[in-house]
Amino acid sequence: MRHLMSPLDFSVEELAELLDLALDIERDPSRYSQVCAGKKLATCFYEPSTRTRLSFEAAMLNLGGSILGFASADSSSAAKGESVSDTIRVISCYADICAIRHPKEGASLVASQKATIPVINAGDGGHQHPTQTLTDLLTIYSLKGHLDNLKIGLCGDLKFGRTVHSLIHALIRYPGIRFIMISPEELKIPSNLKEDALDPAHIAYAETDRLEDAIDDLDILYMTRVQRERFFNEEDYLRMKDFYILDKKKLAMAREDMLVMHPLPRVNEISVEVDDDPRAVYFKQAGYGVFVREALIIRLLQEAGANLSLPERSKGAESR
Repeated sequence: MRHLMSPLDFSVEELAELLDLALDIERDPSRYSQVCAGKKLATCFYEPSTRTRLSFEAAMLNLGGSILGFASADSSSAAKGESVSDTIRVISCYADICAIRHPKEGASLVASQKATIPVINAGDGGHQHPTQTLTDLLTIYSLKGHLDNLKIGLCGDLKFGRTVHSLIHALIRYPGIRFIMISPEELKIPSNLKEDALDPAHIAYAETDRLEDAIDDLDILYMTRVQRERFFNEEDYLRMKDFYILDKKKLAMAREDMLVMHPLPRVNEISVEVDDDPRAVYFKQAGYGVFVREALIIRLLQEAGANLSLPERSKGAESR
């Protein structure tokens, strides 16, 4: 049984196939509208989500399948003390594939070990968020045309931000990747991520606490919010939450072809005045999340032995 716990669960070659499939779905979604007819996706979300949960549900509905699940731990038997292991065993009786989000790191892995259906990690604490990473990769691949030789600024909460951690792990497998880490001292990238991922892969990176010092030479600026739910101390959160705000003045220093990305939700780290700038692609990025999750659902169901009726790729699908 194939699951997705981390972006590293797919090789670079498998990722290329997945992204090409997602782009083909984007080109002509109607051709894929009945691929998953009769299949069910369970969305088991133990913590709040808008984009991830709804994009999974939209993806399955777009493929002709159906959905079931819960949107919070309080609305499931977890409120009665049921374990993740028992829940996924039950869900395996009802659905063909499951997306699970949980505040505890490793909960999705536990579920995958007990499931008899494919399990997708839709976010586990501050650890991994692989389908957001797939969304980010598809956004870059579609709008830049490649995933190598890029200088990427990661700005904001680099300590707790699971989207940042997953993206780093995914991108270091491509040649010519360079990172600029932009954060206050208290929210710097964890040392273990440097020691276990960046340094062994000989990835060039620099650290700064000023966005203005880095923005002029980036291919991509990946903004993140300071996450209140990851702080134990409200005073620390309030002190950090407005540390970086991208506005028109700062954006004027950037190159014309730079992309501004954000996993959302946005609080105030990107001024709304930036939204109309053609470099601001974070809402388009959210849209790409549906296409890549459609491709992922298809891929995992196929590997689980499901008999899916896939159309032939449209013209131009292999152009990249």
